[in-house]
Amino acid sequence: MRDTWPQLDYLGWRETCAALHLYLQIAGKYRIAHAPWLNHSWSATFHVTPRGLTSSLIPDGPGIEIRFDLREHTVSGTSGDGRRAQFALGATTVAAFHADFVRLVTDLGGTPTFDGRPNELPNPVPFREDHRDRPYDRDAVHRFHRALLAIDGVFQTFRTSFLGKSSPVHLFWGSFDLAVTRFSGRRAPLHPAGIPALPDDVAQEAYDREVASAGFWPGGGGIDYPAFYAYAYPTPGGFRAAPVQPDAAFWHDGMGEFILPYEAVASAADPGAALLSFLVSTYEAAADLGGWDRDLLDGPQGRPGRVRTPDAVAATAAPPATEAPVERVDGAAKGRYRLIVDGSEAEMTYSRAGERLVIIDHTHVPAALRGRKVGERMVRQAVEDARRDGIAIIPLCPFAKAQFDRHPEWQDVLRRPS
Repeated sequence: MRDTWPQLDYLGWRETCAALHLYLQIAGKYRIAHAPWLNHSWSATFHVTPRGLTSSLIPDGPGIEIRFDLREHTVSGTSGDGRRAQFALGATTVAAFHADFVRLVTDLGGTPTFDGRPNELPNPVPFREDHRDRPYDRDAVHRFHRALLAIDGVFQTFRTSFLGKSSPVHLFWGSFDLAVTRFSGRRAPLHPAGIPALPDDVAQEAYDREVASAGFWPGGGGIDYPAFYAYAYPTPGGFRAAPVQPDAAFWHDGMGEFILPYEAVASAADPGAALLSFLVSTYEAAADLGGWDRDLLDGPQGRPGRVRTPDAVAATAAPPATEAPVERVDGAAKGRYRLIVDGSEAEMTYSRAGERLVIIDHTHVPAALRGRKVGERMVRQAVEDARRDGIAIIPLCPFAKAQFDRHPEWQDVLRRPS
């Protein structure tokens, strides 16, 4: 397992890491200069491959692909007319790498025109003018690639359980992070921008929709160790205090997001499960607190070779959830409703705010039960109980509130403003 999730010592290879970051910026700048803009800068990114990172097809000249081979330590390119070119990755300067890259694109029949300044770095030095000697630690680069392979696999699995708009799993060369982002489907307020060495319009376009995003940094940018992160924009109220998993995850005040050290994942008994719990719990916190329509957006985790059952079919083909009774466990101050179907348990919790008032504060429906109206059944039961007992409900939970909005016939049990 340690071979799959290798040790990453950021402080030990940070100079090489910084150099690789700049080299990818050069190739990324070329890609973004020649590819039509795709929302949220998706036309700029790289993707993990078994050997390293690829730009995928760049529509320049005969069509060009740039590959960083992090096993053989080369930068290579192929073109649509059969040409190939490459040069070695090693100790050099950014200016020398830039010159080698320009020659490579030219040899492939492309046009090596692109912006010559780094992005998202303090005090950026133009590539052509950066003559500082840079080291190249081959072993550290190889370990970084092995980590990317392991992380990419978990991110890809996580991506399968979301039916709404989602980014690919891709590496942004500006911030040098592997990321995956989910979207609520709603517009977001204008982002304040102000990111160092990044045009404001790029940042504002990237965040013009509500997002819940997660990713991985090798280190730097405020932390001196490799780590996973998760954030939401706009940040919903209560997000920073949300319970997330695993225990090693924490809220970083300076960065305004959740952080999970890579070492905590790599050393876990099941690293993939530990990372997936972080991705799922931070997303659920962002979506629930942000009032996302999870009944519409969420789905079961994908399985190899197995087609997802469409919701319209699942609603009729699956054993109806109505056959299982909704159970209520009531206490003096708190209580919950639960529904168990096919061995999976859904839960809705509430708190008492007096003799005649309850507050629904959380609803959880596991992926296996989504699309089967399980959450709606629990809210409906709460409504029936409220009518019977003569009490009012405040649906603080975003899911429950959405259900009340869809059912005007339930409005009689809502607490009215005094």
